[in-house]
Amino acid sequence: MAGGQERVLRRRISSVQSTKKITRAMELIAATRVVKAQQRAHAARPYSTRLTSIIEDVAAGGAEASHPLLERRETVRRVGFVVIASDRGLAGPYNSSVIKAAERELMDAQTKGQDYSLILIGKKAQDYFRFRNYRIDEAFTGMSDTPTYDHARQVAEIVADRFESGYIDEVILAYMEFLTIGTQRVAVRRFLPLESIDVIAASGSGELRAAFEFEPSPEGVLESLLPRYVESRLFSALLDAAASEHANRQRAMKAATDNAEELITKLTRAMNRARQDAITTEIMEIVGGAEALKEEKEKGGGSMADHLAAITNQ
Repeated sequence: MAGGQERVLRRRISSVQSTKKITRAMELIAATRVVKAQQRAHAARPYSTRLTSIIEDVAAGGAEASHPLLERRETVRRVGFVVIASDRGLAGPYNSSVIKAAERELMDAQTKGQDYSLILIGKKAQDYFRFRNYRIDEAFTGMSDTPTYDHARQVAEIVADRFESGYIDEVILAYMEFLTIGTQRVAVRRFLPLESIDVIAASGSGELRAAFEFEPSPEGVLESLLPRYVESRLFSALLDAAASEHANRQRAMKAATDNAEELITKLTRAMNRARQDAITTEIMEIVGGAEALKEEKEKGGGSMADHLAAITNQ
């Protein structure tokens, strides 16, 4: 019985060791990818900074804020939710945190009598909302792990078109904001309508600049810049989400590796105890047999060799 338990424990240890190798490899891969994601986010910042700087110049040039993307609706009938999750799991609480935060906002909108429109990025978000019978207007996959600017443009065009056409009156963006490798937080923010150009300008450096002349006009420049500004904001959110996903996966796989190591230690101790029990049982059986033969010899039942021969013949 003890020997059978030892074999079972040995198989379990082998299985956990195989799992540990996988989680360790995934941890190392995630650690490499989070560094690359950080570098990509850092490389994209100059574009966003320069775009904001140009909007500051346009604001200083006297452009009137009359672009459709700046329009605030008096009555919000339908709210659009852009939810950025991942295509893969094994990332700890990353997906559930973002999805649950978006769902709370959606339910809050419904309590106000507002309709909703779901635009989902990532298979996990798509699976979650479809399983719960939510209406999904748009779903994108294959862009959460390594997002590109073309991905951001593709989503931003759809969101902006639906907002400008009046299908949705407000857009909420839900994603995981990357602060450091050890710190990420869920961000649920208004995406559209954009703030006024004065507010956008206030988010920049605020440095004094020389006067510029804009051709064909400040309004014409603003017409071209604001869609790019929307794409830039969405691209920044996608990069943050990708870095957050890899950081969460790294932590989750490290925890899984540590748990596997701890479980291997516990199972090894249990296997050693089972082995000791088996050895002890065998020793006790040998000692008991020897004592029985000794008692028979003392009673005059023949020599120990005769008894062993008799047992063998049986």
